[in-house]
Amino acid sequence: MRFPLPVRAHAGTLAVLVALTAVACLLVAGLPRATQASFDEALRRALTTAPAVQTDLTVASEPVEDLRERAQFESLYRHWQHSVPAALRPLITPDGHMSAKTSRTPVTGTGGGTYINLGWLSDADRRVDWVQGRMPGPTSTTRHEGETIPLIEVGVVDEAVREMGLGVGQIKMLGESDYVAVKIVGIFKAKNPGDRYWSHDLDILHVSKQRPPGGMDEELHLTTLMSDAGLTALSGAARHLTYRWVLPLDGRAASALDVPDLDAAVAELGRLVKVQEVSNNPHRLDTGLPKLLDDFSAALAAAQTVLYLALGGLLTVALGVIVLGVRLLTDRMEHTFALARARGGSLRQVAGAGAAMTALAVAPAALAGYALSFLVPGPVLAVVHVGPAVVVVTAVAFAAVRVSVAHRTPLHERRDDVADARPSVRRVTLEVLVVGLALVGAYLLRARGLSQDPLLLFVPVALTLAAALITLRCYPYPLRLLVRLAARGRAAVPFLGLTRAARARSASGLPVLVLLPALAVSVFATMISNEIASTQVRASWQQVGAPIKVTSVGEIPASVIEKVRATDGVEQVVMAQTGQVQLADAPEYAAAIAVDVAQWRRLIAGTPISVPPLSGGTSALVSPALKGRGAFEIGWLSRPRVTPQGVIDSVPGFWSSGKFLVMPMTVLPRPQANTLLIKGDVSRAELARLVPAATVDSQKRALAAIREDPLTGIVRSTLVVVTVALGLYALVAVVLSLLVGAAERARAVSFLRTLGLSDRQARRLTVLEVLPMVLVTALVGLGLGLGLPIALGPGVDLSAYAGDLQVSGYSPDLVMAGVLAGGLAVAAALGAYAHTALGRHRDLGAVLRVGDQS
Repeated sequence: MRFPLPVRAHAGTLAVLVALTAVACLLVAGLPRATQASFDEALRRALTTAPAVQTDLTVASEPVEDLRERAQFESLYRHWQHSVPAALRPLITPDGHMSAKTSRTPVTGTGGGTYINLGWLSDADRRVDWVQGRMPGPTSTTRHEGETIPLIEVGVVDEAVREMGLGVGQIKMLGESDYVAVKIVGIFKAKNPGDRYWSHDLDILHVSKQRPPGGMDEELHLTTLMSDAGLTALSGAARHLTYRWVLPLDGRAASALDVPDLDAAVAELGRLVKVQEVSNNPHRLDTGLPKLLDDFSAALAAAQTVLYLALGGLLTVALGVIVLGVRLLTDRMEHTFALARARGGSLRQVAGAGAAMTALAVAPAALAGYALSFLVPGPVLAVVHVGPAVVVVTAVAFAAVRVSVAHRTPLHERRDDVADARPSVRRVTLEVLVVGLALVGAYLLRARGLSQDPLLLFVPVALTLAAALITLRCYPYPLRLLVRLAARGRAAVPFLGLTRAARARSASGLPVLVLLPALAVSVFATMISNEIASTQVRASWQQVGAPIKVTSVGEIPASVIEKVRATDGVEQVVMAQTGQVQLADAPEYAAAIAVDVAQWRRLIAGTPISVPPLSGGTSALVSPALKGRGAFEIGWLSRPRVTPQGVIDSVPGFWSSGKFLVMPMTVLPRPQANTLLIKGDVSRAELARLVPAATVDSQKRALAAIREDPLTGIVRSTLVVVTVALGLYALVAVVLSLLVGAAERARAVSFLRTLGLSDRQARRLTVLEVLPMVLVTALVGLGLGLGLPIALGPGVDLSAYAGDLQVSGYSPDLVMAGVLAGGLAVAAALGAYAHTALGRHRDLGAVLRVGDQS
């Protein structure tokens, strides 16, 4: 067959097929790259924003055999570097470091109230500046209680000068039996205290205050810095001593695809560290990387579940629309193929010609869409190559099969409008099997969840296919009831239009198989996106507890509070005092907040959060962990006795678990506040200026932080893209379904026009023929889309994208459903009117064959 003439004759149809194929291949190849790029960015952000002590690989040892020299530490560090599995090596940076520290080393004579630990950092010279005195030097000796003991020169952080009264020149005796003396020779400050590096050594940068279990008084803990020479005086036999070799991890090169390998590599390194005999000391691997990877994998799995469902539905619909376009092309070439068969062409030649015509359109278009997908940033996955190939193979294979089935015998005439097609027993059995499997899968999905069986991910696809098959089989039956009612009337148009709509013609199947998943997946994507958005808002309020919250370590002076009240834009200020309180006389503590609950309730009125009412006096709201205790005393500035009035699961902006209670401000002996809850339009910078020592947080900032997460962003943006694309595909499917049956419809209308059918009646007839299929399919698709979130709800946890709040209670988006259904109905009606208008001036002799008008 010569192609130039058919190409010119069917240029419009080929152009539609080219456009559909190019867009489909761009979406199929581009969206996975964009989603994977966001997955990678999410992992990199998780690794680079987490404390280094959590992500780095730290080999630790409580020594039996002491290491006395720096060279011994460096030799072991090189060994651990070489032991890192291959999957982790690209992420390990060369600037590792080592340390040796004692813990809980008491200052002699303090009764365990003060602890000064000895510490050595291999890279201290690069990390600190000495602001007073000098760097520690060699170790010497001194006399104590008639014995010669080591005297170690150390430096302390400048914070210790304020908090513990330490200074240059002081000598402190450490230990209760095995003594050692330290001489403070310098005061240092960190060069970059915000560096992630310091998360390994916060005990060196800060004085910590700890309350021991059952104790009433706080302990002071500090770790000093000493020189390399101080290692000779450290012994694990006399102190609680720990050696550490830190292998820093740079997450900027990580990929989400490598997470399983990274997890396995960390486990392998942990095993090697335990079993390798590099010294007489036992070693272990300390890292929070497995937990971080597991948390990321859980969030990633939920994102992939939603996105794979959406992208799978998009691919299915795109293939269906392309198949509709191929069906239109082969129908337009029906007479050409029939003539070729009548002139002796073999079935292989005719089918090959149809496949070649289709390939001529879809292959270059697929290549163009595939090439355009490389403009989308992201890694090149296998689906980027496979997706466009699937589109081309599906289109060409359908064309070959369609032409082969239609032209098995030369000049085989068919009249699909005369009698209903009766499906074979084999086909009915297969359809019943698909419906049964879909229902069983839906039950298992709700009962077990996706975590138990990933194959259940195909359940929504099976449900969509089952709903489409049921619709195909059942939608003619209610129309036949309408036909019987219309037959009793005098008007012929309703009877004829509904009769043609009720006939199970082969051309009606494809539009249903395209429209139904398009509507179902688009409604599903919209509901998921909307529910995530609303839960994000609720989570942001839950995190802050007010439009703006100002939290100070110490008491906020009354004069400062008045300045805040007088600031432009501030509408309401509620004072609150938070702290740890002792419960009764037992060594048990709980978090507490004293606040005017009535004012707080007025401040958050109309927001997604609420606080139960609380009467005055000494009533309190307690957490579930404190439920059923009756009245009890608390130790907080005084010893008031509070009576639980109710149970509250969480306190917005403060606590959501553990032991806590909410009480009136009048419980305190004097009104004071370390927290301000503010309503109004005022900048965080202005409040930070008014309360310099405080942390200012806002609901808007919390919401922005939740939405800026890469995983959250890609889930919502992909759902929006899929929704828009599916809506457009649904409209294209309606138009193509009109075009596919255009020839048959024009022929029927032409027959009726010879009997006196007017143009107005022809338009009504066409609308009544087309609209029922669209409306029935739209209703089923919308119903399935509204039910998919409910079916998937127990199996998919989306809390990672909503501020760790559970996404549940999916409310039907009737507005979106109405817009989609209405849009398709309008498109079908307008298409029917346009089709009738275009065929109004057609010559009947050009439509009807010789003898049809007799």
